[in-house]
Amino acid sequence: MIPWTAVLVLSAVAGGLGVVLAALDRYLGTYGECKIYINDNEPLVVQGGNSVLQYLVDHKIFIPSACGGRATCGFCKLRVLEGGGLVLPTEAPFLSKDEIRQGVRLVCQVKVKQDVRLLIPEAYLRVQRFRTQVAEIADLTHDIKRIVLKLLEPDSIECKPGQYIQFEVPGTNEFRAYSMASPPSWKHAIELIVRLVPGGLCTGYIFNHLQVGDEVYITGPYGEFYLREDSQRDILCVAGGSGVAPIKSIITHLFEKGTTRRVTYFFGARAVKDLYFYQECLELARQRPNFTYIPALSAMDPGDQWDGETGFIHTVIDKKLDGCDNMEAYLCGPPVMIDAVIEVLKRKGMSESCIYFDKF
Repeated sequence: MIPWTAVLVLSAVAGGLGVVLAALDRYLGTYGECKIYINDNEPLVVQGGNSVLQYLVDHKIFIPSACGGRATCGFCKLRVLEGGGLVLPTEAPFLSKDEIRQGVRLVCQVKVKQDVRLLIPEAYLRVQRFRTQVAEIADLTHDIKRIVLKLLEPDSIECKPGQYIQFEVPGTNEFRAYSMASPPSWKHAIELIVRLVPGGLCTGYIFNHLQVGDEVYITGPYGEFYLREDSQRDILCVAGGSGVAPIKSIITHLFEKGTTRRVTYFFGARAVKDLYFYQECLELARQRPNFTYIPALSAMDPGDQWDGETGFIHTVIDKKLDGCDNMEAYLCGPPVMIDAVIEVLKRKGMSESCIYFDKF
C-alpha cells in the first residue's frame, strides 16, 4: 500500500511540474487550426494551444474534473487515440500501466498541437451545466448540512438514483463532486448532503458563505454508482458519514416505485450527535415490512443514550447478516470502511460483480 504522505508528495511534485511545463508551452507554442475528433461525430475545430479539457468545456462537454486543470485530482481521464503525444510526468502518478497501454490520458495535460482523436463515453456527452439557486440550507449534524438547489436553466435534470454532480466553487476554476440525495423524481431540484472538511475549499465556502437565494452552477449527472433497476435481487445498502446521500436517493426511489425487493440499510456513525435521518428511517421501517434499518455507533460520547448496535459497521454486518444469497450491495463511505465491508461480503459468499461502491 502506498502511504498517503507519498501520494501527497507525488501530487505536489506533479502539480509543480505542470505549472512549469504550462508556462513554457504558453510562451513558446503556436499551433494554428486543429481538429478534435470525438467518437464518430463531426470534429471540433479549434485554434491549437490549449488543453483538450479546456476545449471540451468551451464546447459544453463536461468531463469530471476537480482541480481546474492542474493535474492534481486525476479525474479527467479519457482515451486519446491519436495526436496526444507522450504521457507527461504530471500524468504518470494517476495512470496505471493498463490505462497507459489503452491510451488513457489526463486530458487537462494533453495540449492540442495537431489533430486529436478521442473516445468519450456517451454518458459524458449528455452532461449539462445548470444555473441553480439555493432554496434551502439546514444543519443535519454539527458538521453536515443539507442543501437544496432549485434548477433554473436548464430547469430539469434526468439522472439515476446514486449519481453525482460537480459543484463549481465560485471565483475559482475548481469543482467538487457531491452525490445527489434526492431521487430522480425530483426533476426540478436536487438535494445535497455536505460534510465540512477542515480547510476544504468548497465546504468552507458552503459552510461559511453560501446563503439561501444565492445562484451557483453545477454540472452533471455523472457516475457509474447507481441502482441497477433491471435486477430483482434483494438489496444491502451500507453508508458511513455523508455517504448517506446516494443511499438515500436509492432507497427513496425504490419505495416510490413500490419495490417488493427486500432492502436492508446499515449506517455507521461515531456517536449520537452524528446520526441523521434517524427518525425518518425508523418510520420507513415501520411502514414497509421489506425495509430494515440498522444504525451502529463506533465511538460514543460520554453520556450518549443508545441501546442499538455498537462497533464498526463491518463488524455489525458480519454479526447481523446470515448470508448473501440473491443479494446485491451498494456501499458509500470512506475507503477503509468500504474495503472492510467488501471483505465481509465476499467471505459470506457475495460475488464481487454484485458489489457496487463509491469511495470518497
